[in-house]
Amino acid sequence: MKKYLVLSTDYPNLQGGLMLAYVRTRNVYYKSKGIDITVLNFAATENYIIDGINVITYKWFKEHHEELQYDLLISHAPNLKWHYRFLCKYDKEFPKIVFFFHGHEVLKINKVYSTPYPYVKRNRIMEKIQDIYDDFKFYIWRSYIKRKHENLYYIFVSNWIHEEFMKWVRPNPAYLEGRYFITYNCVGELFEKERFNSNSPKRYDFVTIRANLDGSKYSVDIVNELAKRHPEYNFLLIGCGEFFNHYHQAPNLEWRNCRLQHNEITSVLNSARCGLMPTRTDAQGVMMCEMAAFGMPVITSDIPVCHEVFDNEPNIGFINNDLNPDLLSEEYLRIRDISYKSGKYSKTNTCDMELANIDSIIIE
Repeated sequence: MKKYLVLSTDYPNLQGGLMLAYVRTRNVYYKSKGIDITVLNFAATENYIIDGINVITYKWFKEHHEELQYDLLISHAPNLKWHYRFLCKYDKEFPKIVFFFHGHEVLKINKVYSTPYPYVKRNRIMEKIQDIYDDFKFYIWRSYIKRKHENLYYIFVSNWIHEEFMKWVRPNPAYLEGRYFITYNCVGELFEKERFNSNSPKRYDFVTIRANLDGSKYSVDIVNELAKRHPEYNFLLIGCGEFFNHYHQAPNLEWRNCRLQHNEITSVLNSARCGLMPTRTDAQGVMMCEMAAFGMPVITSDIPVCHEVFDNEPNIGFINNDLNPDLLSEEYLRIRDISYKSGKYSKTNTCDMELANIDSIIIE
């Protein structure tokens, strides 16, 4: 039986914590395929078992590592504080190391992310420190890749993330040749199993689901402005934040200040005809993918990463973030009756592909 050690800065726990659930989804699937998975959760203070998977602390690993043996080390969203420090001490104990890059860990944050909303308090000193830190992390990872490139492999959740990695980290391209893969994050099992009911009564034309309304990359301002410009449509927005303490809420936009559990989302989606998910920056857009996998029409932004993920999907429409007043209606009328259940983001096309790639790494 193959044995993998998975490094994660945090991980879902027995107290209901859901941090880095995308790592959990992969691990559960890998386990179902007969792989022995152990997770090293840097945030954990004691060992525990979840989904039948052993989750260990860094302290426990340090005390027992000489007794352990793994075929592969997987590092999700590696950072300097935990992952790099771990690698400096223990990388020689692993024949192969796979880095999973999900987003911020390889980005120049202040250059790539959109400008914050005016009401979000900015600390220019901290922004400058962020820039310095980002340059430092790029240098550290570039140096580490140069030293260890013969043992390293890379999985990116989109081609856009790969391009950003090459732009900012700037490793020697030869070190990645034949050693990197693009595999998207898979959607939740609920969205694979259930299907959008396009014939049920609809209370809303558009639904937008965002965890954080105050991050400008999530484009709640665009949703609100589109609602103002289209009084003929009804909009539903779900998410937490202070946005509407600072901006007038469109009268035809209903806002629910909450976060939905996964099992609540599909019933909410069935209350609307179309998802409306504009974005200024995204590594993939998992919530958009879940809507599409559910079979719901979705309108998103005309930016490169969205085209990468959604081109050739018949139920996806694109709008410019500059608020072209006619484009929303054009795209809505074009796709609103198309219920197409995409399999692009299923475990077969994501996790199975990852496992095939990882198998090729192990036997290389």
